[in-house]
This record gives sequence, structure tokens and C-alpha cells, in this order.
Amino acid sequence: MEDSDGEDSIETPELPLEIIVYILSFLHTSDRKEASLVCRSWYNASQDLRFQKNVTFSFPASASSLELVRGLGRRSRCNLIISQLDGFSMSRSLLLEVGLCLGSKLESLALPGSSITEASLLALLPRLTSLRRLDLRGLDSLFMSGAFLSREEHRQQVSSALSGLEELDLSDLRYLSDLTFNRLTGCTPCLHRLSLAGCHIAFEFDPYRGCPVGAVEDSSALLSLRNLRRLLTEQKSTLVALDLSRTSITPESLRTIAQVQGLVLEELCLHGCKELTDYSVEVLVKHQPSLKRLDISACTELTSRAVVAIARGLKSLTHFSLSRDWRITEKGLADLLSVSSLRSLDLSECLHVSGAEIVKGLSGSDAARAQLETLNLKSCTYIRDVAVFSLTKLLGNTLRELDLTLCVNVTDLSVRAITTYLQGLVVLRLGWCKEVTDWGLLGMMETTKCEPDEERGDKGPRFTRTFGNMGFFKPPRLPFEERPKLVTQDDLEQFKQQAGASLLALNRLQELDLTACCKLTDSSIAQVVRYPDLQRLSLSMLPEITDASLLSVAWHCRSLTSLALSHCPQISDHGVAQAAPYLHRLQHLYLSCCNNITDRSLFLLVQHCKRLRTLDISRCKNISITAVDLLQSQLPFLENVHYKFIGGTDLTLTL
Repeated sequence: MEDSDGEDSIETPELPLEIIVYILSFLHTSDRKEASLVCRSWYNASQDLRFQKNVTFSFPASASSLELVRGLGRRSRCNLIISQLDGFSMSRSLLLEVGLCLGSKLESLALPGSSITEASLLALLPRLTSLRRLDLRGLDSLFMSGAFLSREEHRQQVSSALSGLEELDLSDLRYLSDLTFNRLTGCTPCLHRLSLAGCHIAFEFDPYRGCPVGAVEDSSALLSLRNLRRLLTEQKSTLVALDLSRTSITPESLRTIAQVQGLVLEELCLHGCKELTDYSVEVLVKHQPSLKRLDISACTELTSRAVVAIARGLKSLTHFSLSRDWRITEKGLADLLSVSSLRSLDLSECLHVSGAEIVKGLSGSDAARAQLETLNLKSCTYIRDVAVFSLTKLLGNTLRELDLTLCVNVTDLSVRAITTYLQGLVVLRLGWCKEVTDWGLLGMMETTKCEPDEERGDKGPRFTRTFGNMGFFKPPRLPFEERPKLVTQDDLEQFKQQAGASLLALNRLQELDLTACCKLTDSSIAQVVRYPDLQRLSLSMLPEITDASLLSVAWHCRSLTSLALSHCPQISDHGVAQAAPYLHRLQHLYLSCCNNITDRSLFLLVQHCKRLRTLDISRCKNISITAVDLLQSQLPFLENVHYKFIGGTDLTLTL
């Protein structure tokens, strides 16, 4: 081929679609989305079926959504989340379009924050012949009258379409009754998963009729245990997951459910069921030994007796949550960590846990202990460096997510242990660990600082103005300190002498939370927060960081979708101006109480961060409401803008 100057030029041959698909298969989802914008052939490659598994489209009801739904009709299958539907013509037209264009292709449908009418839904459901998941949580408008699916012809139409439905979410329905529950579940004969979280269920006593549940016929006012048990009995051959969180289920009611003949549950969620006792958990374990996922978080009457029963009875357990079970102690945790199938453990806000028994349970052979991938120790204030050091060594090959938020006794030594042994981490949360410093993130020893005891020395008795000699009193030893530990203080001292790895060693991180680690400065943030795959980062409440940290983070972490910089007083327009051009993927930005941020920063966000969905600029006294209005009009995806007390509003007058 010859150009206008007579010189030869070579036309680059177009790569076959299969080759482009193969190249894209090596990219993360966010990178693949970016690549799809390069050209038409790359977009077509990104639509390959291997990349379209479980893709869900979420959008509010609007006139523009009609065209989107028509475009989705070209797909072989689809999942939708449509919010803000109501009873007006636009919502009815949108649901009609969904039925016409996607009826035989739609696999999942959720309608959060909506108030649709019965007629609108009944016009849609008969068309959804491939539906596998239906989410009706909080749609009180459907059930308030009690007439939903009361006509036989409607039940037949819906039953024909939903005969293959596997998952049904009826959470937070205030007006769900025996009658409406039976009509709906009668159309879904092979459920695998059912959620009734937050529903008003009468387990033992009918407050409307003043008699025990089951003494009368089906209620039109509430859902009864008798009807729930009936469903479990009828669909026991398929049902494997049940969510009764935030209900008033009693120990006897749980026993009734657990003993349904032939029912084999694999997942059970009882979050916030505050009447449950240790005995009810023991009965549950006895009759449902196949449970793999169990959530008994915020069940505040439970003690370590329940943990012991679960450790002994559920040998297939993979995911377990004890969050906010404040009476749980160390007892039983060693046995629990000996369950080899366990992969995820949530002990957040279990205030008496020190980690000693967890370490003990993990000390056996690999085949006889848990291979944890996720460990949540948030607010376990007894956790210290000794426990973290041991846990990191024992879980180095498997752990992918670690949450030490509000573990206030964790220091730089723990950070160095994490960076040395947990280099496969994807999520690390160290928020409010106020003893973590630059030295820990850099993997260095602070040689210029004396140990506290050496620095202070023995200066004799100490006196205060009111209480005399406070030096005579020593705090009592905590109970867990008396237990044997695998790692001694001597071991820790030896570890201090080793060359530690910096936070850079965690090169697979996708989420990092350093909120309120107030001793951190630019010295570490600009040097170690350099992760090409990092998506979520929180540096809120770090008063010492400046625009230098913001620029470094933006330059080195270009996959960021969420960035929190609230209460960072030294972040300014200058830093935003330098960083914004590198933050094209940013969707959530938090800048509350950053008083050096002005309208100029908002104009820069409009120019560079066009995918922004959430922005928090509350209490930024140098931002005007005019700039906020412009921002909202210019960014098409912006959904939430928090701007309370901007522009120097006097809080005393407002409050």
C-alpha cells in the first residue's frame, strides 16, 4: 500500500476475535471493562460468554432505561436490579418492556426500594419463564391488601412461569401472612433458598387472636411457624438454605424447624435472633449436621457452650460467624479451628477473644486444622502482637482477607509479620490501629526511639494532684496471659532483629484500610501504597498526610474505584488537580471535613472522574451549593452526594 507521498506503509492486520478474547481472559474485570472501550472489536471480544457469567445490570426506573432493556434483549441471559419503581405509567412501561424483551432470558430479578402495584407484577411474572432468583424484599405495597395472587387464574399463570424458581427473598415484609405466603410459595415448588429475614413471624403465640399458633386456620394478618414448617416439609427435597435473621424465633421453634423429617440444610442464617440459647444450638447441630454455612452473629445469649457443640457436630462447616456474640470466650475455639473444612471465621466484636486458643487449634497438622481464607477479628481488643505473629505464620499459605480494625494493641511488629508471611492477602483492614507507624509500613526498625521502659526508667513514686502515689498499683494480669503460647516474647524479640518486608510485599491487595492510623505520614504512604490492582483505599483521619500522598496513590493505584480521605486537613485543591487525571475509574470519593477543598476540586472531578457515583463533601466550608448543583448536572452516574454544612454553615445555628 502506498501513501500520498509515495512511501510504502503497512496496514496492521486485525487480530482474530478468538485471540483478543484470549488476551482479555488474563485481565481483571475492571481492566477488561477499560479494554472494551478501545475499539469495536475489543468491545465485541469483551462480550464473550466466558466473561458474562453472573453479570447483573442495576439501574433506576427512568425513560432512558427503556432503551437499555431493549439493548439487553440481544443477550442470551440476563440478571436485573431495577430500583425506584412505582405505580405510574413509566414504571408500568418499563416492566412491560422487561417482559417483552427479556422474558425468556431473565434469570434473576430484584426490585429494591420500589412500591409497585400487584397488577404491574402480575403482568410481568408470567413472562419470566427462565427466572431462577426473585427478590421481593421490602415490597410491602404488594402484600398490604392481602389480595396478592388471590385469583386462581393468576396463580396458574405465575406457577407455570416460576416452576423452576430456586431462590426467593421475602425479607422485611411487614404484611406477609399465611395466606399470601402459601399462595406465592405454592407457585414455586422447588425452592433451594428462602429468606424471611426481618419478617413478623408468630412462632408460638398469635397476638391478634390471643391463642397459641396453630390452634386456628391460616392467618390473614401474619405468618405462622405452622405454615413455615409446612413449606419446609413439602420442599425438603430441594431446600438447602434458610435465612431467619432478625426474627423472634424461640429455642423451641428452632428445634421444630431443625427436626423436620428429611430436611437437610447446608446454610442457615440466624443473625440477631436474640432469644436463642446454647441448648437450641446443640439441638440444631444434632439434627442438621450437614450445615456448611452458619451465621449466629448478634445472638447475645449464646456462650462458648454453643461453640463447643458446633465444633464437635458440624464437621463440614466452611463459613461461620460469631460476630457480636459478646459472651463468647476463648473456650471451644481451639476445637473449632480443628475443623479442617473451615474457610471463613468472623469473630468481630467478640470482646473476650485474645487469639491464644485460635493459635492452639491451628497448631496441628495441615490435614487436621482449618485452612482459613478469611479471618475477621475486628474490635477484639485483647489481640496483641504475639497472637498476630503466630497466626500469620500458621495461615501464610491460605489467608486472603484479614480484618484487625480497632485491635488497638496491634503495633508495627504485627504489620511486619503480616507483610512477611501473608503475601497472598487481597484484603487488609488496619483501621484505628493507632500504634501502627511509618516504620511498620516501611518494614524498618525505629532505631532512634528508646523502648518505653528504658526511656522512662525508675523515677520513684509518682503522685497526682488528687490520688497520691499511683505508682504503687499495677494492673492485674489478664486471664489469657496465663495460657501457654506457641510464640514467646523472646521469639518476638528475635523477630525484631530480622529484616522485615514492607507493605509493598502485599502486591495482590485489592482493599486496604488505614483509617485513623494517626501516626502515619507521607513518609510511608507515598512509598508503599503502590498497588496496580488496588480498588478500595481508606486514608481517612490521617492528619499528617498531604497532597504528596494523594498524588502518589493516584499515580500508582490506577484501578481505584473507592478512595476515602475524610478528615485529612492537609489535602487541598492542588492535590486533587494533580491526582484527578489518573483516577478515571473512581466511583466513590469521600472528602468530608477537608477544609482546603474548594469549588475548584469539584470542577476537576467533573472533568476527569465521570464515573463518580458517590461523593461526600460534608462540612467542607469552602464549597458552594452552586458548584454542587453543577456537579450533579454534569456527572451522569452520580447517585449520592452528601453535602451537609458546606459553605461555612454555622453548625450551632443549624443544630
